[in-house]
Amino acid sequence: MRQFELTERVRSYDPTADEGLLDRAYVYAVRMHGSQKRASGDPYFAHPIQVAGILTEYRLDTASIVTALLHDVIEDTSAGKGDIAELFGEEIAELVEGVTKLSRLELQAEHVRQAENLRKFILAISKDVRVLIVKLADRLHNMRTLHFVKPAKRERISRETLDVYAPLARNIGMYKIASELEDLAFSHLNPTAHDALVRRLEALRHEHGQQVGAIEDAIRKKLADQGLEARVFGREKSPYSIWRKLQRKSVGFSSLADIYGFRVIVASEADCYRALGVLHQAWSMVPGRFKDFISTPKSNNYQSLHTTVVGPRGLKIEMQIRTEAMDRVAEDGVAAHWRYKDKSYGFDADAVAASGRDPLNNLRHLVQVMEHGGEAEDWVEHAKLEMFADQVFVFTPMGELIGLPRGAMPLDFAYAVHTSIGDTAVGVKINGEPAPMRTLLSNGDVVEIIRGSKPSVPPDWRSLTVTGRARSAIKRHIRSVEREEFHRLGRAAVDHALARVGKALDEIKLAPALEVLSLKDEEELFDAVGRGRIQASKVVEAIFPAMKSSEKAAAAARVRIADRKPASLFVRGGGLTPGVSLHFAPCCHPLPGDRIVGILQSGQGLTVHTIDCERLAEFQDRQDLWRDLQWTPQAEQESTASARLRATIIHAPGVLGQVCTVIGEAGGNIQNLTMAHRQSDFFEVVFDIEVNDARHATHIAAALRTNPSVQTVERPKG
Repeated sequence: MRQFELTERVRSYDPTADEGLLDRAYVYAVRMHGSQKRASGDPYFAHPIQVAGILTEYRLDTASIVTALLHDVIEDTSAGKGDIAELFGEEIAELVEGVTKLSRLELQAEHVRQAENLRKFILAISKDVRVLIVKLADRLHNMRTLHFVKPAKRERISRETLDVYAPLARNIGMYKIASELEDLAFSHLNPTAHDALVRRLEALRHEHGQQVGAIEDAIRKKLADQGLEARVFGREKSPYSIWRKLQRKSVGFSSLADIYGFRVIVASEADCYRALGVLHQAWSMVPGRFKDFISTPKSNNYQSLHTTVVGPRGLKIEMQIRTEAMDRVAEDGVAAHWRYKDKSYGFDADAVAASGRDPLNNLRHLVQVMEHGGEAEDWVEHAKLEMFADQVFVFTPMGELIGLPRGAMPLDFAYAVHTSIGDTAVGVKINGEPAPMRTLLSNGDVVEIIRGSKPSVPPDWRSLTVTGRARSAIKRHIRSVEREEFHRLGRAAVDHALARVGKALDEIKLAPALEVLSLKDEEELFDAVGRGRIQASKVVEAIFPAMKSSEKAAAAARVRIADRKPASLFVRGGGLTPGVSLHFAPCCHPLPGDRIVGILQSGQGLTVHTIDCERLAEFQDRQDLWRDLQWTPQAEQESTASARLRATIIHAPGVLGQVCTVIGEAGGNIQNLTMAHRQSDFFEVVFDIEVNDARHATHIAAALRTNPSVQTVERPKG
């Protein structure tokens, strides 16, 4: 993009833009980056110019565009912040430095460093959201050209994009950027599944292309007959959004009813509700598929009516009904609030505040989660929970509306109102009736917390929360209890790793490991291993640096999760005494990453179940038997487990071979295969597959669902 083209783009929406400032920044970026090249071989200065171009699509102010042009100057050239301030002003220098800091914090593979960097990252962008928007545009252009980068770096950048940047974009409502980032990352992380979905979508487009136009016309006509003018268009879901749905649902691609969504854009908020009434009169609504995000917007200011109807020819039609202004906020999020005010162009904070939902509050809330303390690696988990979650809205007894992630429970509500309420909570009333603390909150519930006289947080209450704020507050109370538990876990893990190379802990000295790993004493070593900060195999290597490579491999090999004695390496919590017999329930096959509980019965020991196991209904009235459990870091980082998947497959030659190939390509190792319920058209197969964790099992299930011959895939839970 040439200099005058960029200036014209900015002036098209801001005629008062400082042309001189834009021109100087353009020339400075070209001169400073000089002969630098990108991995593609293009001149480096093309990158900041393209980033600036992306921001013009969102009508950002001149300072943001100039920041985009200069965002790599401090990082990659001899220029410093003082040079930028002298030439372009203090505001732009601060923004450029903010983006530079984010670039230096790009997440590394090492877990704790990743956690600390994400903490600093959120703090930096919460001060000025323009820093984040420039960084998102920077990441978007980098992802568009990622195919020029080496595979290992490509995978790291794609994972980081999917875990951090796309959720942050959604957090501030920038769905368009988030969706493109997700699809680009998905295409690099799982090219097989991505290509399979693209092929299925192309086939569907060819088969139903005319139908989409016909449905658009039918919706438009129904509304016009009632005097409502509307802009109607169908949109195909992105490959990544379909992949996420295939991960959540047990059905295959061919059974998904909402590959296409239809957007209905009308003139006013009142027309949104009129249009909804017209469409519900014309076609039957699918029960449970209506959501009103106009009266209760999402926390990132998203507003729309969502409904699904059984439309022409019996097709299920998913519709979003909104105004033009709502549509821009839905696509561009916080970037939609740059406009003229008081004869100047910039972010209209007053208009956002008047809407009742400030998308920047999401970032501030993440900062609040950090301020509650806790270990850095725990905070990463909490932050990602906050960023990904959909919402449910409940009321205090005084009528205040509280937004929480879907799946939230009363303790999440208590801590959202105030930390002291959560710390002293002993019970809850929902809609005036006493309820268990395990109750999932629903939209419209009135929640009243019953409080005790002093703070008292049982350790097993952590399983009764999903928000980072609640979990980090509870964690603060039980840290001393955990310190002893992590010490025990670390000692057991080191002992187990030594046993795999023919050594025993009581026969060796740990001094060499303390010196190599820079730890002050054995207690610190065991604590670090127990918390997953140091792998037990690294301790063994530090003690025996001359070990053969085969012995190092044996020490570092993933441990198979099994019953009885080794189980103490994988499960913690519940106030369990050492030596209790542990079993993993065969009914639900718990995997690291699943939420788990234990049932402690006399003579049978502790049986570990997934939280959604159907067998738990047998113990509903015996809460004294329940134990809150968590996976240990060793289970989540250093183990393998057996997952059970049940699939319904079309009965045809070669299909079973295709399915087994898909499992192998997804990294699964089939341990056992059982065929059942054979019919002329379909048969059912139960696979026992060695996997790393629940996420790996979900990944395999989703990969299977992309195969046209697979009708359903599910993990049995009972």
